[in-house]
Amino acid sequence: MADTATTASAASAAASASNASSDAPPFQLGKPRFQQTSFYGRFRHFLDIIDPRTLFVTEKRLREAVQLLEDYKHGTLRPGVTNEQLWSAQKIKQAILHPDTNEKIFMPFRMSGYIPFGTPIVVGLLLPNQTLASTVFWQWLNQSHNACVNYANRNATKPSPASKFIQGYLGAVISAVSIAVGLNVLVQKANKFTPATRLLVQRFVPFPAVASANICNVVLMRYGELEEGIDVLDADGNLVGSSKIAARHALLETALTRVVLPMPILVLPPIVMSMLEKTALLQARPRLLLPVHSLVCLAAFGLALPLAISLFPQMSEIETSQLEPEIARATSSRTVVYNKGLSKSEPWLQLTRSSRWTEESPA
Repeated sequence: MADTATTASAASAAASASNASSDAPPFQLGKPRFQQTSFYGRFRHFLDIIDPRTLFVTEKRLREAVQLLEDYKHGTLRPGVTNEQLWSAQKIKQAILHPDTNEKIFMPFRMSGYIPFGTPIVVGLLLPNQTLASTVFWQWLNQSHNACVNYANRNATKPSPASKFIQGYLGAVISAVSIAVGLNVLVQKANKFTPATRLLVQRFVPFPAVASANICNVVLMRYGELEEGIDVLDADGNLVGSSKIAARHALLETALTRVVLPMPILVLPPIVMSMLEKTALLQARPRLLLPVHSLVCLAAFGLALPLAISLFPQMSEIETSQLEPEIARATSSRTVVYNKGLSKSEPWLQLTRSSRWTEESPA
């Protein structure tokens, strides 16, 4: 313990000595750079997570970032290293390497790759005049991509059986495909709709299909929490107990989150495109429809996604009087907190896996 404290002091001293003029906050190994108690802090945090520039980091730059963090950890930083350099190094490492296995995450399944690799899928989901085959294909591809992202960013400290991921994946695919196909069939048979109205309604079909699939995935992946409960903590971070009631609240909040997340991505582009298609430019040049559609989807994905996922804090608060009597008796705190979303089933909401990095942090 004394050695750890000495290392921490040395690292902090070395960093602070060269950071007097830096605007970056003091570096903390494994902690988010921006405060998570405000919407703006969470927004900045998620912008860092989905930053696609980390996809172009070279192998040499990655090794340098990892070595810089190791030097900080052991108190051997070279003179002149700034907080900004340390935060940048941590951002690079967390974007590329899995925190548990320390292996590189396949580029399309990284958080930073979610928008560039997911945008073509969103474009496919929102294409007009979908056939039965194309509807099934794009819904399957979307859920397959989501499943791969979930698995690549899973918590590997406590291995989960592959059957759990397969169960969630199959449930999401079946629900997404069945709802999308069913809604498309209903729209096609709706005689009261004009062709233009039918086309507009069809464009909104992907949202209820994806939202319902997300809910199905959450329930299947996290059903065990309802039986076992989840940990609740007091104001000082001390474990109070395991609560099934808190688990129900967490599951409900997560399901709501999974409904809100795809909303700006799958609802805004159809609205924008319905207006743009009436302009003289696109009516005279129909070949521009697909490129413009792609740009609109990319803008909605890149701008709306971090806004949507920043609405909900990771740690939720609940009054102890609403929980089980044994939980209420175990603490004098009026409220307790619990982790709303597990990283293994909700990679968008993990705080850059900071809970698993804390053990390494000298701070």
